Amino acid sequence: MSPVRQILTRLVLGARRARAWTIAQLAFLPLVLMKLLPVDTALNLMDWLARKIGPRLKRHRLIMINLRNAFPEKSAAEIEAIALESWGSIGRMAAEYVFLDELFDFDPDKPGGRVEVVGIPQFLELRDRPRPFIVFTAHTGNFEMLPVAGSAFGLDVTVLFRPPNNPYMAEKIFDFRQKRMGTLVPSHAGSSFALARQLERGGGIGVLVDQKFKKGLHTQFFGQKVQTNPLLAKLVRQFGCDVYPARCVRLPGNRYRLELEPPIAIPLKPEGAVDVEATAQLLNDKVEQWVREYPGQWLWYHDRWRIRRNLKL
Repeated sequence: MSPVRQILTRLVLGARRARAWTIAQLAFLPLVLMKLLPVDTALNLMDWLARKIGPRLKRHRLIMINLRNAFPEKSAAEIEAIALESWGSIGRMAAEYVFLDELFDFDPDKPGGRVEVVGIPQFLELRDRPRPFIVFTAHTGNFEMLPVAGSAFGLDVTVLFRPPNNPYMAEKIFDFRQKRMGTLVPSHAGSSFALARQLERGGGIGVLVDQKFKKGLHTQFFGQKVQTNPLLAKLVRQFGCDVYPARCVRLPGNRYRLELEPPIAIPLKPEGAVDVEATAQLLNDKVEQWVREYPGQWLWYHDRWRIRRNLKL
C-alpha cells in the first residue's frame, strides 16, 4: 500500500471513529440529564414522550403490522392501545437503564419495595445446590432486572447479550451491566463456547430467546413462521441441565414483579435424546404465552418476523 493510500485509509478510519464517538455522546446526553430528575418523574415522563413521538416514526408501521398479524381478533382501537403501551415501555426502558440501581430494591427481609420476586424457592435451591442450569427470558418488561436479581441471590450466571454496533456505546453499556449483572458474554461467533464453558464449570447461563435469527430452526410464533436460535436446545442436549423460564412484569406505580418459574419439561425423541426442534418451539410457546398476557410490555418494534425486508419498511 502506497504512503498516500495509507494516509487516506487512516483519515477515513479516524473519521468513522469520530462519528461513532459523537453519536455515542449525543445518545447518552439525555440519559445523563435524566439523572437530575426524581426517578418516578423520569419514568412517567419517558413513557409519555415515547407515546407521543413513537407513532410519528416509520417503525410504528412495523409495530402495527406485527400487532394485526399477531392479534387478528382484536379491534383497531385495541391494537392502537397496545402499540402506544409498547412505545411507553420503550421510553420506560431508557429511564430504567439510568435508575436501575435505585429501582432494584428487593430485600427478602424487608418486603414492600418496588420489586417483588416470585419463585424465591427456585433462586435459593439453585444457590444452595449448585449445578449447571439455563434461564431464558424475552424482551418483555424490564428484562435486564433478571440478571440483577440472580446476582442479588448469589447465583453464578453468565448472561449472553447483544452489544450495540457503535463500539463506544457498546463499551459503556458493557461496563454498566458488568457491575450489576455478573459475567457478560457479547453475542458473536464464539459466544456459544463461552456459555458451554460456564455450564461445564457447573454454573448457570441466561439467554434471550425471542431474537430474530436468520439461520435458525423453522418454528412458529403467533401462528407465523419464524426461525429460532437452536443454541439453548443444543446446550441442553449436551449438558442435560434444567431450563427455567423467567420474566419481568411492570406493575402499576412504577413497580415490578420478577418471576422465576419451575423448570420446564424438555421434549425428548423416542430414543431419549433431546428434541432440538420441539424444544425451540416450546420456548416460542412460552414467550407467546407471556406476550398474550401483557402484550403492551413486549417490544413490538422488534422485527421478529422479518417484515421490514419483505415490505421494505
